[in-house]
Parts: sequence; structure tokens; C-alpha cells
Amino acid sequence: MNQLTMSQRMQQGQPMIVMSEDSQRVKDKDAQDYNISAARAVAEAVRSTLGPKGMDKMLVDSMGSVTITNDGVTILQEMDIDNPTAEMIIEVAETQEDEAGDGTTTAVAIAGELLKNAEDLLEQDIHPTAIIKGFHMAAEQARDEIDDIATEIDTSDEELLRKTAETSMTGKGTEVNKEHLAQLIVDAVRQVTVETEEGDNVVDLEFLNIETQTGRAVGESDLLVGGIIDKDPVHDNMPTEATDADILLLNEPIEVEETDVDTEVSVTDPDQLQKFLDREEKQLKDKVQRIVDTGADVVFCQKGIDDLAQHYLAKEGILAVRRAKKSDLEFLSEVVNANVVSDLESVTEDDLGFGDVTRDDDDELFYVEGDDAHGVTLLLRGSTDHVVDELERGVNDALDVVAQTVSDGRVLAGGGATEVELASRLRDYADSVSGREQLAVEAFADSLELVPRVLAENAGLDSIDTLVDLRAAHDDGDVTAGLNVFSGDVEDTFEAGVVEPAHAKEQAVTSASEAANLVLKIDDIISAGDLSTDKGGDEEGGAPGGGMGGMGGGMGGMM
Repeated sequence: MNQLTMSQRMQQGQPMIVMSEDSQRVKDKDAQDYNISAARAVAEAVRSTLGPKGMDKMLVDSMGSVTITNDGVTILQEMDIDNPTAEMIIEVAETQEDEAGDGTTTAVAIAGELLKNAEDLLEQDIHPTAIIKGFHMAAEQARDEIDDIATEIDTSDEELLRKTAETSMTGKGTEVNKEHLAQLIVDAVRQVTVETEEGDNVVDLEFLNIETQTGRAVGESDLLVGGIIDKDPVHDNMPTEATDADILLLNEPIEVEETDVDTEVSVTDPDQLQKFLDREEKQLKDKVQRIVDTGADVVFCQKGIDDLAQHYLAKEGILAVRRAKKSDLEFLSEVVNANVVSDLESVTEDDLGFGDVTRDDDDELFYVEGDDAHGVTLLLRGSTDHVVDELERGVNDALDVVAQTVSDGRVLAGGGATEVELASRLRDYADSVSGREQLAVEAFADSLELVPRVLAENAGLDSIDTLVDLRAAHDDGDVTAGLNVFSGDVEDTFEAGVVEPAHAKEQAVTSASEAANLVLKIDDIISAGDLSTDKGGDEEGGAPGGGMGGMGGGMGGMM
């Protein structure tokens, strides 16, 4: 039988097959259901971690390494997720982490709730473009309302900054010692904050290092206005401390210089060998003498130090450390106001820094402190590696939150107060919106109320009763009425010290709405391979039978 030509196929009404046999295609409603299911699965995975009474997740990777955390972005990054739509939602958490430092769980949960409510609208035959437009309008209005609700603060208000840090750490591994840690965090941020000529505050978090130690209590964590070097002196006869010291930071080995090419030296006389050795010794002496001539009391060297050079340095009473990390030297240059020297031939007294070097023999650390240094180090201590890891994640989030508050100068009441107020105002705004977009704006408002609902659920409270009480309080004009998850009461959370940065809330609304709109705009998924582990899909429109199989397997192993 002769093969039909393309024109004959078209005349007979046969469909043209333009995709390979291995490819899969999901269209229209099936594509929307597939995408929304994947996105909601990601949101569901982190919802139980939200709030002060949120639970932790234990994540075990393929190598058996264990991570215990309730940090949203960490959970999603560590999970073995293999689904393109789910990865789009994970990007929401990563963007929130990069831009705001905290609120990742909130952003992902809202994105999932937006898509859940969008699915209900799709069932009512409302076109995706109308929903997308309504969500966009609602997000724009929500950002304006956040700015209106937000409280301008004096960034020198130390107590309020401590409250924002404590709010960020509540419910995490840092909660038990949050008062002590919050004070350290505020002091650290203030130390690395500079004021621009325009009067704006800029926080240089790159000049804030975090070092961790195990075997000690969290309450023993400390802040050092300076840097920490985890090294030993290169010689036993060297001093271990230096007060008011001139410090040299060196990126050159104090060793015999090697030739660029391999050479052989023939020695026929013992005197020649001695002259050769004497020359090497003189070369080392000259290097040490150059250091002595600068007046340096302490040398931190990135490269090696010859044994003979160590002896000469110790003889001169100079404290020397070798194999220091490049990042540590660059940090110390800010702490002691020194230049990192790459050539001893050109070193001068002006290259040296000034500060105090002390030794902690118990922890085998050098503490390097400068006068009003622009670099600080948070030394976090904990009993085990898992405790320290979670402590570091919580402190990093709190640092970002305080830094954002100092830079932005606006804060909001926490405990779901802001979300309930935004939902109320968005419903009023929806009355002014014409067309089907009005329904999308109302759905957006409903989605924001997920936050107080989940806070109540995770605290073992009745979410419906809680939401009713919160709405009643806000209808009475109490803008800062939120949920006290410990007592179950509705109270003024701002006065109670539950304070969040306005920028983080704006970013969460923006990221969640944009991700939801991106997912809703997709009506056709074309894959070069399987969309799932189960090949039960219908190539021309049927959703894959195991549409969440690929992700479900990865998530199942982690949960």
C-alpha cells in the first residue's frame, strides 16, 4: 500500500504527527490540573513548619547526611524534587530568601493557596487570563496597602530591632536563647551599617562573618568586633598574644624562592654545598629582616613559612601564623585596616594594620580585634553539629531581617495581623473592580488568610474560630490584631513584640502572585521524555497517570 502524502492526509482529516514517539503532551485543562497539583504539593510540604509552633522536617540525602530544619527554602532545596512546575515554586522560596532573607514558607504557602483558589475559578469557566489579570491587580493593591499599614521606625531603636530578630527566630532552633542571640545580631548589624551621603543606611553584611563551634551551650555564643583565625602559632617559642600590635597580612611564602624551571646543581666540593646552603639561609634571613624592619608584631601568612624562617621570627618575638585562608586575610584587612601584601620587596610600614591579637587556648583560636572595626564575627556555639547548623540558619535569617529593617525603616505586626487586614482591604477594593477580575481579587484576599489559618492549625487551635475572631477585630478597626499562638487569644501583636519587616511581606506577595500567574498561563506541556515515573499518560491531552509520581517519590523519601 502506497504511503499517503501530506496533502492526502490533510484532505482525509487525519491529524499530523509532528512530535517524536518518546515525547509526551498534556493540553488545556489537564495541563492546568497537572501544574496546579504539582505546585500545591510543594506548598503542602512546608505548611506545617509555619509559625512559632511549626514542626521540623528531617531530610536525609542519598549519602545518608541528615538535616533537621523548619526553614522553608532549606527544606525545598534539600528535597529530591523532579518536576518542572514544582521547581518553579521552589524558585519562589529562593527568591524570597535572596531578597528578604525570611518569609520563604509564607511565600510558598500563599502561592499554593492562590493556585488552589484559581482552580475553583477555572471550574466556574473563568478564563485564566481574567484570573491572571485579577491576581496582578490584587498584588499591586496589596503592596500599596502594605505601605499604608507599615509603621515607620527610627532605625536606631534598638529594642524594636531586637523584637524583629526575636520574631524571626521564634519557632526555630534559636528560640530558647533568642533574647541573647537577638542582642548579638542587633549589635553586629549596627557595627557594619554605614550611612550614605544621602542619609540612607546601608548594611554591609559581607563584613559580618559567622563561625561555629560544637560542644558548648548556645548561650555562650558571642560577638567579636574583629575576626577569628582558627590556626596555631608556627613556633612554640612565639608569643601567643599581642596588644596594640602592628599586623602584617602576607600573600607570599616566607620560604626559599624556587626557580621557574627544573635545574640540577653539581657539587664537587663540600664548601660549595655550604655556600649553597648559606645562600638559602641568607635569603630567608633577608625576608624575615624586611618584616622586622616594618615593625610588624604579628604576621598572618596565606602561604607557607619555612622552618628556619619560623625560628628567626620567633627569635625576633614576632607571632606568625601560616596557611591562613584567603577569605580570612581579606576580612582582616577590613578589621585592622591593613593591605594584603603580595611582595615583601615592596612592603612598607603603611601596609600594616593595627589591633589586638589574643589567644583562646581552649578553642585554639586567635581573636583579632581592631579599633572600631568595620568587620565583626558572630561566634555561634551549640552542643552538636545538627544544633549548630540549625542555629546558623536561624541566625542568618534574623540577620537579613534586621538588616532589611535598618535599610527600609518599615515594620508590620506579625501573627497574621497584616494578612487579615490586607484581605479585608482587598475585598473592599474588589467592589470597585469590574468584570470577572473581581472574583480573582476576592480569591487573592482569601488566599492571604491562609497564613493565620495555618498558624492556628500548627498551634492546635481551631482555624475557623480564629479567623472569625481576627476578622471581627479588624472590622472594628484594630489593624494590628493578630493571633497569639501560645494563648490562642487575638491581641495587638505589634505591642506584644511580634514584628516583621515590611519589605519581606511585599516580596512574599509579589513572588507568590507572579509564580501563580506563571503557572496559570501554561495550557500546553510538551515533554521530550516522560513527565512522570508512570507512563500512564495519554499523548494528546490525557494527564499522565503518575503526574506527581516523579516528585512524589522524591518527596516521599524525605518526609
